[in-house]
Amino acid sequence: MIVKVLFTGVSVELIERVYRLNPALASSLKRIIWKYAEEIRRREGKDFKIKLMNFCGTHEWTTVHFGLRSLMPENVELVAGPGCPVCITPAYYVDQAIKLAFDGITVYTFGDAYRLPTVRPVKGARSLMEAKGLGAEVKLVYSFLDAVEEAKRDCRTSVFFGIGFETTAPSYAMVFTGKGVPSNLLFLSILRLTPPAAKYAVQAVEARGLSPIQGIIAPGHVSTITGAKPWDEVSRETGIPAVISGFEPIDLLMSVALLLKMIKNGEVGVRIEYLRAVSWEGNLEAQSAIRKVFYMADAPWRGIGFIPKSGLKLRQEHGKYDAFRQLGLKELSPEEWKYDLPPECRCAEVTLGMCKPPDCPLFMKSCTPDKPWGPCMVSIEGTCAVWARFGGGGLADVVGKELGLV
Repeated sequence: MIVKVLFTGVSVELIERVYRLNPALASSLKRIIWKYAEEIRRREGKDFKIKLMNFCGTHEWTTVHFGLRSLMPENVELVAGPGCPVCITPAYYVDQAIKLAFDGITVYTFGDAYRLPTVRPVKGARSLMEAKGLGAEVKLVYSFLDAVEEAKRDCRTSVFFGIGFETTAPSYAMVFTGKGVPSNLLFLSILRLTPPAAKYAVQAVEARGLSPIQGIIAPGHVSTITGAKPWDEVSRETGIPAVISGFEPIDLLMSVALLLKMIKNGEVGVRIEYLRAVSWEGNLEAQSAIRKVFYMADAPWRGIGFIPKSGLKLRQEHGKYDAFRQLGLKELSPEEWKYDLPPECRCAEVTLGMCKPPDCPLFMKSCTPDKPWGPCMVSIEGTCAVWARFGGGGLADVVGKELGLV
């Protein structure tokens, strides 16, 4: 039974019928995609590869779950990007959180970060989940507000493990601006910004000498906050087009078609496919709250290193809540950052679109969803976790051929 919920005057049932349960439109979009891909092939040559980056982990989930790669022509390749906040959280911060929890400081965390493994065990624990099993003070929460309410009831010093992208940042910032955070709850900011990472990924692939990224499928939920402007800037700085996409299969197919049309016509800039939720300006109130509470800074990404202006730190006026300042925790610097993936783990290359999960020697061997060894196997937005659960091709390709779609 589909529960009807109105969103800007449109029911979820209607959205599902149009954007998910619509084989006729999917077939039409497939024909358009193949038409544009063929026109590009004729112009550029048969060996020209059109590589498009699914920046967001949810886009990768949709692509894999619905077998969208099986609908692509041979010269169109969809690769994953660094759009999973759990996957890119540096091991250093997991280490610090585990140490705090063992020292009797309550660490509040979301469920996916709860299982995030570090590289070397801290007092016998490789994750906050293992630390809790060994008696450390770790509590799962669904939101920052839940942690706020718990901390108000418990007067002991506590820390919130603050991961996330621009989508999550307002939920933190508005609590701070509303002066709702108790003095005993500190905030460990591991917030990251997506446009700088997209730019970095595009440039890193090219620097490696691999087939370059030709277009970016930009994250829809992030863009409801940021608006389209930052992605337009990324597009023009990298010289490739970007399309802000929704998350249903029809959204993704429309976005691929739009990107191919832009590539065919030699266009750069951003287009908004997700018009039902994203505007050029974005959510100005949320942006204002973020600016009041945080400032941009260079920040480390797991397995990748520092990306300029890709992190958010608490401003001085909120310093009394800053876990780094109040607990004397040392922040990472570019000089002190160390490669923080386990031996043989290729999560960094997976998140940068340089390889696919089966290319990693640990994938579905020593690294599985039940026992993740690398960070990309933890969250449902992690590329390795998605491929492990739904496959990255394989059966989808076979079924697609049987149905005459490939």
